[in-house]
Amino acid sequence: MTKIIALTNQKGGVGKTTTAVNLAASLAALDRRVLLVDLDPQGHATMGSGVDKHELEGSVLDVLLGDCVAAEVIVDCPVAGYSLLPGNGDLTAAEVALLDREAGRERCLERALADVAGEYDVVLIDCPPSLNMLTVNGLTAANGVLIPLQCEFYALEGLSALLDTVEQIKENVNPGLEVYGILRTMFDARNSLTRDITKQLRDYFGDTLLKATIPRNVRVAEAPSHGLPVTKYARFSRGSQAHRVLAKELIRRLSL
Repeated sequence: MTKIIALTNQKGGVGKTTTAVNLAASLAALDRRVLLVDLDPQGHATMGSGVDKHELEGSVLDVLLGDCVAAEVIVDCPVAGYSLLPGNGDLTAAEVALLDREAGRERCLERALADVAGEYDVVLIDCPPSLNMLTVNGLTAANGVLIPLQCEFYALEGLSALLDTVEQIKENVNPGLEVYGILRTMFDARNSLTRDITKQLRDYFGDTLLKATIPRNVRVAEAPSHGLPVTKYARFSRGSQAHRVLAKELIRRLSL
């Protein structure tokens, strides 16, 4: 059964898109059929997958607004190993357009994915770094949420707000929504603050805190400029190995 996973954190700069791209490639390398949905107007997941966001003939915006079906827009990323529903700056128009709709505006992505999700083992949704209508669409379409989190003080405050939003979505539109895991990114075990926050997360969230961590790694930072996941750009780097460990943990956890 297809698992639809929304990667979200309203705080920018936590490695959300980097995780989405590299997790997609890592799952694909482990023989899973993967669709990556770029729901972020920045279009970084699209560019990081080797697709020029400025040259798109169609994007997830067209799908959300019902101008075409997802199958007409999805592109294959053969080097990365997965399929992509691309996005770009045009998505900024989606926020206004969706707000103008009186009913069902939070279910546009859910309806769009209904016809194609069954062709994949995993659908990863890269949500914008804000709690807007696009993110609400991502959370409504998803079975579960993966939360990339940098181990710093303000991240815990933001996490509380995000979990409140997840709970609201669960109560109002998507009762089956779960938190699949909290992922520590830009992780440095030598840092005392990192260790302190890890202890707090483990004490409060227990097994929801994933064992896998994503370290700071220059190869991970370099890979997007080459339009490649780090698993293809520098497959033996620490960053690449960490994403492979993450993929294996999610496969075990979610029976993917």
